[in-house]
Amino acid sequence: MIKFETLKSDRADGLVPAVVQDADSLRVLMLGYMDKEAFDKTIVSGLVTFHSRSRDELWTKGETSGNFLHLVDIKADCDRDTLLVTARPEGPACHKGTTSCFQETEEEDKADATGFIRALSALIQGRHAEMPEGSYTTSLFRKGVDKIAQKVGEEAVETVIEAVAGRRDGLIYEASDLVYHLLVLLEATGLTIADIEKELKRRHQK
Repeated sequence: MIKFETLKSDRADGLVPAVVQDADSLRVLMLGYMDKEAFDKTIVSGLVTFHSRSRDELWTKGETSGNFLHLVDIKADCDRDTLLVTARPEGPACHKGTTSCFQETEEEDKADATGFIRALSALIQGRHAEMPEGSYTTSLFRKGVDKIAQKVGEEAVETVIEAVAGRRDGLIYEASDLVYHLLVLLEATGLTIADIEKELKRRHQK
């Protein structure tokens, strides 16, 4: 973890801008500002904390709304004058009720599916850990890897059929089923999207 003392600020008040990104979906959620006290409290508490420029005091995101940002990591950019904070949000990040402060309406929020595959992967991980009753995902985990793999094969065949037939809507539907079941298979075998990304990057670098 970086140390605040290694950062620099071009602001008169010495604050450093902190961009918050969803650790699972990778969506940019909001922008805040940190001083050393806010930075240190974030590290110690595990809850993202900023320095309020309007009130000139610390404020932990969610302390009044309950929409906390649970810290995953903090990194500095190459100039060490901006922070990238990755976190897992507990509710909307914006005070207007949207997922991100970079959206203006709830309708826009609902229509924006950016990063949803990663969010779905995180949800599947949660299902695997908690195994809630009545969940289809739970039922798949209980059947085991062999049955999950069989389901992936079935969905792959159906996806191919729709592609060859030129049915766009059918292809989207079946490909979505395929991706979901593949994510379940990855989780069941101890793998994640990150493992797939690393392999694809390795191939690309060749």
